Amino acid sequence: MKYFCNRMARSLPLAGLMLVFGSVLLAGGLAGCAANGPGVTASPEVYTESDEPESRKRATNRLKLAVLYFQDAKYNFALDEVKQAIQTDPSWYQPYWMRGLIQMQTGEFGPAEASFQKALSINANSADVKHNYGVLLCKMKRPAEARRMFEAALADPAYTQRAKTWQELANCQMVSGQKADAEASFMRSYELDPGNAVTGYNLANLMFERGETVRAQFYARRINNTDRATAESLWLGIKIERSLGVREAQLQLEGQLRKRFGQSREALALERGAFNE
Repeated sequence: MKYFCNRMARSLPLAGLMLVFGSVLLAGGLAGCAANGPGVTASPEVYTESDEPESRKRATNRLKLAVLYFQDAKYNFALDEVKQAIQTDPSWYQPYWMRGLIQMQTGEFGPAEASFQKALSINANSADVKHNYGVLLCKMKRPAEARRMFEAALADPAYTQRAKTWQELANCQMVSGQKADAEASFMRSYELDPGNAVTGYNLANLMFERGETVRAQFYARRINNTDRATAESLWLGIKIERSLGVREAQLQLEGQLRKRFGQSREALALERGAFNE
């Protein structure tokens, strides 16, 4: 495993590896206050390949290994690599960011918050860190702070993961029971990434719950007419078409659900005729 990881670390760019998590992480983000205190560096030093110091190169390799271990759910190994990256180059924000992601994944929310705040104290302009911090704050049931952090990420005109951040903000608003706000945020995400099946499903579901069945049908069909359909989206589509009396479309979706997801909870609900559960 160690040999494989070292070989991969040398062959893959760090930015590409980190995007795996970002919801960002590199994922796929996020307390605005932490980034604005005394001693904050407005923007970290940026190196080109020719002038990158040896310490940064070594830290980068360690961080690449951490990302790979994270992907394999080997969190202790990932944390060890992050620790060594920090020891090698303590002035670089990305290892602290990675540490926060690992800690968030393992449920250590307090340490994760400290890690994200440390990353932002070094690079107050990182929209990606702000995004992940927002995700954490939502998990910690601090939705108002989470929203501020997501909004801080979205305020960066150069930020490229806006659709994901709008989606995470919407998820946070859903958890907080703010369905109208969540729908508006999902819509902003959908405008930026209309191919995202999760966002499309949430919009269809919210509209169907509210009785806007024709609008819900539009979003559900855009998912179910592609290979991105899931058991959940097909079941929602079945209920929508049934509500509208479109029998042919309903039967076609029922056939897909039985064929593709025959053992799913949704398929079992279909066999019971439990359309209103």
